[in-house]
Amino acid sequence: MRLTRRTLLQASAAAVVTAGVAAPFVARAQGPEFSYKYANNLPVTHPMNVRAGEMAQAIKAETDGRVEINIFPSNQLGGDTDMLSQLRSGGIEFFTLSPLILSTLVPNASVSGIGFAFPDYASVWNAMDGKLGDYVRGQIAKAGIVAMDKIWDNGFRQITTSTKPIVTAADLKGLKIRVPVSPLWTSMFKAFGSAPASLNFAEVYTALQTGTVDAQENPLAIISTAKLYEVQKYCSLTNHMWDGFWFLANRRAFQALPEDLRAIVAKNINAAGMKEREDVATMNAALQKDLAAKGLAFNPTTPDSFRAELAKAGFYAEWKSKYGDEAWSILESYTGKLG
Repeated sequence: MRLTRRTLLQASAAAVVTAGVAAPFVARAQGPEFSYKYANNLPVTHPMNVRAGEMAQAIKAETDGRVEINIFPSNQLGGDTDMLSQLRSGGIEFFTLSPLILSTLVPNASVSGIGFAFPDYASVWNAMDGKLGDYVRGQIAKAGIVAMDKIWDNGFRQITTSTKPIVTAADLKGLKIRVPVSPLWTSMFKAFGSAPASLNFAEVYTALQTGTVDAQENPLAIISTAKLYEVQKYCSLTNHMWDGFWFLANRRAFQALPEDLRAIVAKNINAAGMKEREDVATMNAALQKDLAAKGLAFNPTTPDSFRAELAKAGFYAEWKSKYGDEAWSILESYTGKLG
């Protein structure tokens, strides 16, 4: 699904709405009761922003114009860590963020991203729509942030490089690879003997282009929409982590909405998230062929070598200790024994 210019303008333009009949004309002319900002780090063409545009229009319609959500894609309001700070302070009201980056504030949020934990999407959604998702949302709430019920999809992550294909764990030794600003990523790639560099996503393309790093890892949808194939040569299908996007709300702003409006907003955000999951699955099915045509060379990998290396390096034991028995037992109830 493509985001047309008209849809983008509709999703992001400020609306002039008609308030209730009892309100004076002056109040009606001032616009919506609640005008909120939603920021993210993805291009407008990504399914997240396509569905968010539809979501914003639906919320505006169902609330009779009382709630307006303006979308700021592509790091327009800053990098991930900047936007997380803005969300907490109330500078922005909504923000979508990987649980792995959110772990800089909510340590146990990243439990869903443990390396080589989930073999497929069925196991991911079973966990994230079940007790594991409930557990993580509870942890996020303790930080004063509201996480919507349905996590959006980012996808299984693959490694791209400019130097060589990655086939076994041994190929990662010494590799200069960009990772998100998250302890879990840094820990995992250090366990492989790589040289991870933590950079916000807004810096990735330039870092690859200039050779500051030789590699990065992301789902195919982001590799495509961010045009990383222009500065990378190989894509190794590691499926090393599953990653999603929690749709987060500033608690004060969310609770400021009357209960009926809160319900409409949450319903539409969750529905959009479910549609975005389907979009990413459809996109991934076609992306490998499309990216190969753009010059990216794909290769399979041997997952067992990576799992064995992580276990040998003490990665699983280390993170079980950090997350604690409760979080780890919930995770393993969906993944089976790790490490």
